[in-house]
Amino acid sequence: MAFLSMFCCVKGSDRKDQKKQSTWRIFSLKELHSATNNFNYDNKLGEGGFGSVYWGQLWDGSQIAVKRLKVWSNKAEMEFAVEVEILARVRHKNLLSLRGYCAEGQERLIVYDYMPNLSLLSHLHGQHSAECLLDWKRRMNIAIGSAEGIAYLHHHATPHIIHRDVKASNVLLDSDFQARVADFGFAKFIPDGATHVTTRVKGTLGYLAPEYAMLGKASESCDVYSFGILLLELASGKKPIEKLNSTTKRTITDWALPLACQRKFREIADPRLNFKYAEEELKRVVIVALICAQNRAEKRPTMQEVIDLLKGEAKEKFLALEHDELFKNTPAAGCNDDGLSGTAEDSSDFISEEKEVKQEVEKVKETKQEIEKAEV
Repeated sequence: MAFLSMFCCVKGSDRKDQKKQSTWRIFSLKELHSATNNFNYDNKLGEGGFGSVYWGQLWDGSQIAVKRLKVWSNKAEMEFAVEVEILARVRHKNLLSLRGYCAEGQERLIVYDYMPNLSLLSHLHGQHSAECLLDWKRRMNIAIGSAEGIAYLHHHATPHIIHRDVKASNVLLDSDFQARVADFGFAKFIPDGATHVTTRVKGTLGYLAPEYAMLGKASESCDVYSFGILLLELASGKKPIEKLNSTTKRTITDWALPLACQRKFREIADPRLNFKYAEEELKRVVIVALICAQNRAEKRPTMQEVIDLLKGEAKEKFLALEHDELFKNTPAAGCNDDGLSGTAEDSSDFISEEKEVKQEVEKVKETKQEIEKAEV
């Protein structure tokens, strides 16, 4: 299917409106070859299931990041079209801006603003992790900024948008370490009045909400769950799934919840912070994270509520959350040896088919059964 026929948001009068509102444009393949030094390996910023991202510099000196699809297919074409459409629609200080795209022959490329501090993943677990550039103030700003970007998608974009792949590698950091939520290839529009859309499971292991992994029901609440995992990752410096030995893995919630129940928040804090953080803010982040990442979707807050909680502007609600039943019983620190595949170490560790999440689904089913027993 031709790309231009799929790119519905920029047809006719809509396209004229978009050009008035934004600065994106169509790039030629020749221009992008020149900007990236023919997609030189030394210019590569990262690689995922979609392909590679390259640093580039345009003729005017401005720096760009270019995502180049690895292999052309109808499926890749669709994801490309969705991402370009969404990026062209949305404008928010905490969402990555679209500079333009290129669709020549079977080449599909998306051009973004270059983020000099790369991704949150690179600072927590990657090449910048040893530099300890993320002090507590920056982490709080990243948490609130990324929450505001996601909240814009959920509450202010028309129609509303589910990201479906909120994770550390998709939170980019500009020169001031301000968060920009990126990568909308898996995103879905939510029709007016709909509570969810049923779709094939996509996303990243460790961040998938139970109802989405089990039933393919994608909603704003699935993003809230993923954001809760991201918050725990940001506060603790741990990966969503931690490999304890060759056969045993533990999720970040299994590790953090018992400590939160015992009010041992200091033990959750990233050791690289060297105890330099605001204790009340740390507690707030951990409590909100675990409330977001609980299995019962109906009890998760909205992203707008998350913002208010993180900013300390919903004190009564936070007090109620502190005494939520989730924190009343101290669960045993959980591990699983069910061969749960994938960790957050590799940003290309995404899910493209339902069968690949079978093992995670089995774990979720066990949790659901435990909840149902407790309610009887």
